[in-house]
Amino acid sequence: MFWRDPALADLELLRATYVTHTFAPHAHDGYAIGVIEAGAERFDYRGVAHTAPAGAIVLINPGEIHTGQAASAGGWSYRMLYPPAELVQRAAAELAGRPQPVPFFAEPVVWDAPLAAQLRTLHRALEAPADRLARESLFLQAMTQLVARHADAPPTLARTGEQRQAVARARRLLEEQHAEGVPLDELARHVGLSPFHLLRVFKREMGITPHAYLTHVRVRHARRLLAAGLPPADAALRTGFADQSHLTRAFKRIVGVPPGQYARQPTRV
Repeated sequence: MFWRDPALADLELLRATYVTHTFAPHAHDGYAIGVIEAGAERFDYRGVAHTAPAGAIVLINPGEIHTGQAASAGGWSYRMLYPPAELVQRAAAELAGRPQPVPFFAEPVVWDAPLAAQLRTLHRALEAPADRLARESLFLQAMTQLVARHADAPPTLARTGEQRQAVARARRLLEEQHAEGVPLDELARHVGLSPFHLLRVFKREMGITPHAYLTHVRVRHARRLLAAGLPPADAALRTGFADQSHLTRAFKRIVGVPPGQYARQPTRV
């Protein structure tokens, strides 16, 4: 499956399993960043043959020639992102709080289980219906972690100060516009912080990210609508969820039961 995400500068994504396919030598204009989910891939890169088994992260820099083929009898499955160089450079600048050069990753195969999980979460969120704020936030969080932990010359993390008022303003805007949603850049401009700085201070103050808080607000409003007798599908559309299944997943995670079951109860807590 191949697709693009318009909210992230038409970021290209791929989820695939290959068994007999062999990639001819080629390069990408931007980065090739992915996680091997099963099997193993072998590829030639910068004059060296590399093998990436399940759990490994693959990092190919822009413009670098590489190949790709199975390194195991069953082939390999992976999730890949192909971000333009400027998106990863922006993540580095957000991390440092000042302009940065285009990051370079010296190791094409790295082991980092928490980051691999973060990249898989990002990829799945971009594959399924997800709010724009969630997609932008998850991407920025993953790219800043990638740069901080694996770039050849990672920038020093910018300090954050006391920002309770900024977080309070962000919460108010998310609550006021929960049905429409708020892009990350717009939310950050509203409170006078950079997007990465906002994500850091919001998580520090609230214990959850802005997009998780937005989901919490939407579920809270959906509960009220369901209690008033509105069908789950209508409650989903009224509160900003992509569809009823999107509401159901979020509602069950927070409330503990699906919205239909919640609506059928004679009493509410």
